[in-house]
Amino acid sequence: MGLKPKWSLIWAAMLAVGLTTGCMASTSEGDSADKDGLEEKVVIYSPHGKDILQDFEKQFEKKHPHVDVEWLDIGSQEILDRVRSEKANPQADLWWGAPSVMFEQAREEGLLQPYQPGYADALPKEFRAADWSWTGTSQTPEVIMYNTREIPKGEVPRDWDDLLDPKWKDRIIIRYPLASGTMRTIYSAMIYRDYKESNRPEKGYEWLKKLDANTKEYSANPEMMYSKVARGEGALTIWNMPDTVMLKETKNYPFDFVIPESGTPVLTEGIALVKGGKHPEAAKAFYEFVNSEQAMKHLAETYYRIPTREDIQGLPAWIADTRIQSMDLDWKLLQEKENEWMDHWDQKIKNGAKQKEE
Repeated sequence: MGLKPKWSLIWAAMLAVGLTTGCMASTSEGDSADKDGLEEKVVIYSPHGKDILQDFEKQFEKKHPHVDVEWLDIGSQEILDRVRSEKANPQADLWWGAPSVMFEQAREEGLLQPYQPGYADALPKEFRAADWSWTGTSQTPEVIMYNTREIPKGEVPRDWDDLLDPKWKDRIIIRYPLASGTMRTIYSAMIYRDYKESNRPEKGYEWLKKLDANTKEYSANPEMMYSKVARGEGALTIWNMPDTVMLKETKNYPFDFVIPESGTPVLTEGIALVKGGKHPEAAKAFYEFVNSEQAMKHLAETYYRIPTREDIQGLPAWIADTRIQSMDLDWKLLQEKENEWMDHWDQKIKNGAKQKEE
């Protein structure tokens, strides 16, 4: 999800030059608006990758032929850094896609323009900023992913602590955590379960030590992890729900998932208007467009995104029939402690012999 093909890097470089030199920028008042009140273009920063961005560019331009959609496909952290550096002269109008913690950082730094969308009543409070500086577009639950040929459904671990059972020794393959936002989130959440009461990470560290004992390998990248679990070199892993379903349906991998009974971290992807953007009306129109009921269904069916809106009907069964028990997490604290906790895991807990190179 969110792939970035090589050619998009060339486009990104070209767009970056345009943004740096100012040749893409309009006057401070923005482009002249058409009869529907939209400016002549909208500039979007997004990590969603070429497929999604091209898809919605075409759809939006078909609906609004006079609006030129321009997008820059770069990573979430790069977007935050760029929006910060451009604060005095914003080049983007819309930021589409990144974990909510990054949008919170941007909100605290005054980089976002509050906007309450037309579907606000269908959006639970946990999926938006209190002042509407950002809203959630999709949610990503973390799950226990397993090989259905290796483990009968009735024997699959049902909760996080079940992964520590000695019977799973050398049957768990995990994506190398330091390089993975998904894994860093899961590991931090495991520490936070006790930390929230004790303000001490030791019990969480002990949990990770026991998981390390059962882990056969830390794979260098997701593809390596997928293939090894699919071939039965490992029987299970911990990963995210949308990727599990995507691999099952598009690659016929023998995968299924369990959402841990005690609750799971649920990452929220967001969207926001950039404060001071030069094409605010076109940005609002695109914001509404990509979060419409039709768009949410399309993103779910084609790109395996789980919408945050509660009023979307006719979603795929893997979404509609699954109850997501969200873990109560202090995301700000996790963000503050993540590097400290992960450094401890890397230096004091991890069995280095299990770390595999590409």
